[in-house]
Amino acid sequence: MRNNKIKRLTILAMMIALDVVLSPLFRIEGMAPMSSVLNVMAALLMGPLDTTVMALVTAVLRMMLMGIPPLALTGALFGALLASIGYRYGQRIGWAMLGKIVGTGLIGSLLSYPVMAWFTGSQNGLFWFVYTPRFFGGAISGSMIAWLLLLKLKDTALFRKIQATFKK
Repeated sequence: MRNNKIKRLTILAMMIALDVVLSPLFRIEGMAPMSSVLNVMAALLMGPLDTTVMALVTAVLRMMLMGIPPLALTGALFGALLASIGYRYGQRIGWAMLGKIVGTGLIGSLLSYPVMAWFTGSQNGLFWFVYTPRFFGGAISGSMIAWLLLLKLKDTALFRKIQATFKK
């Protein structure tokens, strides 16, 4: 039992580290497609709670270490949660991708407006859909990259072993 908890925590920490390191390396201004890649992969591997914790910790680390605004939170949390819920109930990569795209592209982008208005103390230049194109772009491109990676990875023994670790 304790050994399984250590494995789960180790895998979660590795996914967070990968997300923190890869997101700024392969970043398009206003989009974080690598974060979407890792959120979709985590949705298949870990389940809703762990995937959402991964997104939350990664967003906080990116905000603290890289000076990224709270968009890191709004962009990642809802997409990660809906991707993992989508996969849990649909058992297909496509459901995880759809959850990521709706969660980040629609919900996350719309919630970013009030968060950024509060954070900056100004509504100048902001409107409800200001973040939507970039969030959709990052979520769609990241989901497509994850889909390409997962086509091969999901059938490997290691991937199934990691999934089994989180199902217990």
